[in-house]
Amino acid sequence: MSRTVGSKSPGAAGPADLVVRSARLYTVDPALPEAEAMAVRGGRIVWVGGDDGAAEWVGPGTEVLDAEGRLVLPGFIDAHNHVRLGSDDACVQLAGARTLDAVHERIRAWHAAHPEAPWIEGEAFDYSALPGGRMPCAADLDPVTGDTPAFVLSYDVHTAWLNTAALRALGVTRGRTSLPFGEAETDPDTGEPTGFVRDFAVKGLSRDGHRALRELGVPWASPDRQYGRLARSLDDAIRFGITTVVEPQNSLDDLALFERARAEGTLRSRLVAALFHPRGTGDADLDAFAAAVARHDDDRIRLGPLKLYIDDVVEPRTAALLEPYAGCRHHRGETFYPPEEFAGLLAKLDARGFQCFVHATGDRGIRTVLDAVEHAREVNGPRDARHQVVHVECLDAADVPRFAALGVVACMQPRHCAPEIAGPGQDWAENVGPERWRSAWPMRSLHEAGATLAFSSDWNVAEMDPLIGIYTAVTRRPLAGGEPWQPHETVDVATAVHAYTRGSAHANFLEDERGSLTVGKQADFVVLSRDILRAAPEDILDTRVELAAVGGEFVHRA
Repeated sequence: MSRTVGSKSPGAAGPADLVVRSARLYTVDPALPEAEAMAVRGGRIVWVGGDDGAAEWVGPGTEVLDAEGRLVLPGFIDAHNHVRLGSDDACVQLAGARTLDAVHERIRAWHAAHPEAPWIEGEAFDYSALPGGRMPCAADLDPVTGDTPAFVLSYDVHTAWLNTAALRALGVTRGRTSLPFGEAETDPDTGEPTGFVRDFAVKGLSRDGHRALRELGVPWASPDRQYGRLARSLDDAIRFGITTVVEPQNSLDDLALFERARAEGTLRSRLVAALFHPRGTGDADLDAFAAAVARHDDDRIRLGPLKLYIDDVVEPRTAALLEPYAGCRHHRGETFYPPEEFAGLLAKLDARGFQCFVHATGDRGIRTVLDAVEHAREVNGPRDARHQVVHVECLDAADVPRFAALGVVACMQPRHCAPEIAGPGQDWAENVGPERWRSAWPMRSLHEAGATLAFSSDWNVAEMDPLIGIYTAVTRRPLAGGEPWQPHETVDVATAVHAYTRGSAHANFLEDERGSLTVGKQADFVVLSRDILRAAPEDILDTRVELAAVGGEFVHRA
């Protein structure tokens, strides 16, 4: 490596707290792309340069890390990570159960091991496990659950699956299908609830939905279970080198969980928490949100963005598409708001200075959001709002350039587009149909059009590890190897790293503090076991985070 000229903070003479040397620093800073060493004092980077300049920063109390040539990157910023929702060890784990028989086997085994459990709770059921592309019903659960109420969440946590006993326990009847925690589907012939509940992400994860489930005695919704999920997810986050987590959907009730994690030392990453804005949120709620934002604004916990939904998800055909779903003559899905109403709402929130994260998966849902941002700019005047479209799964080509033109961030989850999750034979691909496959997760198209990409995991919908996300963005291949799906939308490793660091920092107004190894920024960085910028793509999956530092303090050592 050639010697770098280096940069330092003005008047920064004197020993540093930490010096990293003999490294390959990939800074993600175009002003100084690579270096060999850096110095940290007071939690911030005070110098970046060549090894020959490192000695002047070393004093009696300086910690010196010899990186032995390993790659050092800015800490990963996961722009959409449900650490509070997390994964729950007390649930039946259904990930990978690809048939109804496999689901039954796992529930039967769990129930036999926990015969006194008042509820059977499961997570991560896959829609494709149900035969014939249908949605699950209570009769599918009853044979293995009996009279014990069962509450099972889909892998995307957008739907819930109840048995007959749970329908009784939760008061779901033909006359009561609009619930605080979702909308219960009914049999078209009998009018009776089937046991399948949609809109769970919108209603069940809301403040009112969680309270209702807790009051109805569902153990999953209890505060202790919530904190347990959060604590485990935060441990995983720092182990994977995620030094900033963006938790995208929280009520004011949830903030106490983050404060507890901070007080107990569980919160080792930095946190940005978005507040959930379900339909019906009023001016008093917005005032309460603004007050909470003012109270939580430091370098460890920050509030600010608002989370909204415009559509749902493709797998149960609840995302909003421009053209009908494959095999349907008319069904295109629905938006949660009429377009004119949503445009007015977003303009109102924009006028109050709120940044909006809007869940949108279908091409019509995404277009509705872009139209709303355009309307807000016309009404309020352009501003650096950085509103985000979250997911961007199926995007019409005509809308690709609008992201950059409107300053809208594409917050995307590369792992979601893996062939074994969304490709041919899977519900996502079959529902949108082959003619729209070229529009699936158009990461390269958006990048080349100048849009800001912010990458994330969407844990626990997919694996949290950013290296898995980078691998998928670069290859669009299954984790076990195989043929790529829509490889024209792959990106290179440098672009993927940028989207997990500087791109996600910019997306969350953090670019002055994080996202690159730049003098003056917070010293959040990771040391990897392999140089993923030079390795073969398949070797990215075997790479691990050996060290993770937040503010120059090593908080994870493999």
